[in-house]
Order: sequence, then structure tokens, then C-alpha cells
Amino acid sequence: MATLELTQDNFNATIENHDTVIIDFWAPWCGPCRMFAPTFEAVSEQYPDVVFAKLNTEEQQEIAAAFNIRSIPTLMVFREKVIIFSQAGMLPKSQFEQVVQKALEVDMAKVHAEVAAQDATAKA
Repeated sequence: MATLELTQDNFNATIENHDTVIIDFWAPWCGPCRMFAPTFEAVSEQYPDVVFAKLNTEEQQEIAAAFNIRSIPTLMVFREKVIIFSQAGMLPKSQFEQVVQKALEVDMAKVHAEVAAQDATAKA
């Protein structure tokens, strides 16, 4: 699957309608972002069932602010609408592949139970 460009118009639908979404928050002027782009593309080819998306923080400042993006590139992994990984900085290909593989192995039933428990504690 080709890398998807995220905007205000398709961001929520992308997160809500796909099981796993990996987002690269980047900007055109960012050297490390440009260096990481081919790695992001190459790894995306290995996982056709995962949505790999890029969000240009210059053009989508509201979304970047909503996710508290302070430095780029920042990589974020959503599984079933939950952020399970977030890290600033570019990764070597092997490390990025490990992140994707581990994200796909996460027991989401356990994650959802932990989120529900945290919500219950917060409301108490």
C-alpha cells in the first residue's frame, strides 16, 4: 500500500477505520525527515495490511499541536485507535522494522482493559 498523506479531512477516518496506522510527522525543511522518508517507504512495502501515513506538520499544524509534536520526525503507532508507540527522531531500518513487528504483536485486549481501568480511576 502506498503511503497515505494525512490531512484534517482524512485524519480521524484513517485512525477510526484501520486497525493499525503508523504515522510519520515530518516537515519539508527537516533534514532527518527527508533522510528517514526512504526507510519509511521501504518498510511500508513489507506490511500491506498496515496503513503507513505521513503528516506534514507545516501544513497540518492543528493536528501536530493536538498530538504535542515538539520535534520531527516523530513516529506514532495507533492500534485500534490507541497510541501504543510514540518517539521523536529517525530510526534505522532494522529498528523501525522491529517497532512495526512489536506493535503488531501487542495484545490489544490487554491494552483496552488497561485504558478502561485508567479511565475508571480518573473518573473516581
